[in-house]
Amino acid sequence: MNYFSLTNTPLFRGIREDELREMLSCLNAREQEYKKGEIILRAGDSVTEVGLVEKGSVNIVVNFYWGNSGIFGHVIQGDLFAETYAAIPGKELLNDVMAAEDCRILFLDMRHLTTTCSSSCVFHQRIVHNLLRIFAQKNLSMSSRMMHIAPRSLRERLLSYLSEQAMEHGSAQFSIPFDRQQLADYLGVDRSAMSNELSKMQRDGLISCKRNEFTLHEAANAD
Repeated sequence: MNYFSLTNTPLFRGIREDELREMLSCLNAREQEYKKGEIILRAGDSVTEVGLVEKGSVNIVVNFYWGNSGIFGHVIQGDLFAETYAAIPGKELLNDVMAAEDCRILFLDMRHLTTTCSSSCVFHQRIVHNLLRIFAQKNLSMSSRMMHIAPRSLRERLLSYLSEQAMEHGSAQFSIPFDRQQLADYLGVDRSAMSNELSKMQRDGLISCKRNEFTLHEAANAD
């Protein structure tokens, strides 16, 4: 277990390695490795543990009634999954969690995360604070996505997302964290249609873009 790497994750930020070693025993921590494509958690499961990606990454996969499925989210190294379900006793998962590549997961008991242990660890309050920040950040991210997919037209969805990115970067020139397929999935649109719309927006003088790098330009008409 790489304790130094764990202390740099959002969940364990501000906690020293020696503190972490002691804390993990309190949290009933356990590690498990998975091969690419292997199911980590299945829809319908009730979970009591939070998963922290120590190595690799995982996909949140939604299975539809008619048999097809889609990737709803991607969890990278250092981030958590299943924390919302683990916080609600008996709540069944609505999606699968699948290894997007070979990965190692650290599972932590949610009840022990949110309840001060019998040893009254002085650093326990920090992890509760970190967990609350993670919940808040994910809620903000979900709210942002809902705002971006609310418009009916593809161009309005792109403009909404790109405008937010420009504000976050404090510049009209920025890089986004998605490739074209990931951006299309995030906005809930067809990739080919989105690529065509991006080309039209370039011709209209609204943007310049190459791969995941964008520059926004002032224009008289964004419609």
